[in-house]
Amino acid sequence: MMPETGLRVALAQLRPDADLGRNLDDIAAAAIRARRAGAHWLLLPEYAAMLHGSRREMRAAAERAGEVEAAVAGLARDLGMWILLGSLVVPDGPERMFNRSLLFDAEGRLAARYDKLHMFDVALPDGREIRESSAYTAGAEGVAADTPWGRVGLSICYDLRFPGLYRTLARAGATVFAVPAAFVRATGEAHWHALLRARAIENGAFVLAPATCGDSPGGRASYGHSLVFDPWGKLLGELGTEPDCLVVTIDPAEAARVRSRLPSLAHEREFRVRVAGCPSLSSSDGIRHEASL
Repeated sequence: MMPETGLRVALAQLRPDADLGRNLDDIAAAAIRARRAGAHWLLLPEYAAMLHGSRREMRAAAERAGEVEAAVAGLARDLGMWILLGSLVVPDGPERMFNRSLLFDAEGRLAARYDKLHMFDVALPDGREIRESSAYTAGAEGVAADTPWGRVGLSICYDLRFPGLYRTLARAGATVFAVPAAFVRATGEAHWHALLRARAIENGAFVLAPATCGDSPGGRASYGHSLVFDPWGKLLGELGTEPDCLVVTIDPAEAARVRSRLPSLAHEREFRVRVAGCPSLSSSDGIRHEASL
């Protein structure tokens, strides 16, 4: 049932390492802390149960995905609280993996499963290159889950840079976006706050973004700064760079109120793009033409 006094959400900010057992203990401690604070829903970050820069280590962790799923489902059931397992690694054949988000209800049942759509294949400002697609298989569909407080759109980390995903989720009725992440520091410092706030404002939706933080083995450094934005783009809570738990009470009905005042979803129109050339340029420049995209 929907809480009468609002939905109390808890965002766990964790620093996972290569010890899966210790990471599960940290998750359990965060869940107990959240429940004692009155939370109805706990959101865990991306790679909550294991984070290592080594593909071999992550693949070994994927073989224990069932253990992680059972542990988190048990916490949800025992504490009577919804839990989003921001992501865990799951085998896809003998070598590859899925980066998968799981949502459990307050009885420990699996309510939704989402495989990360967009692969983080980038060249960072410090010269490092990350090719997530070399080890992970991309998901094939967006996922929105019905909960007691409304419809929730699921996403993971790099998905945040694709506004079309969130627009589609919003048009499918999602009023809350979950964005568990392990943003690297270089991109986090530059873009994390701005992108999350934009997704909230564009769609009139709550954005809940639990994050990993600190240094993990294999050269993984995460930005932290778990955040909650309301549908107007107001910051409701933020953590720093250390492990912690952010607890915020939100009013899910606020999304409907914002959307009624600023109904951009209803005003959206289908259109095509016409590319117009400049007469002063020769056709050999490849610009003097028209095309529908």
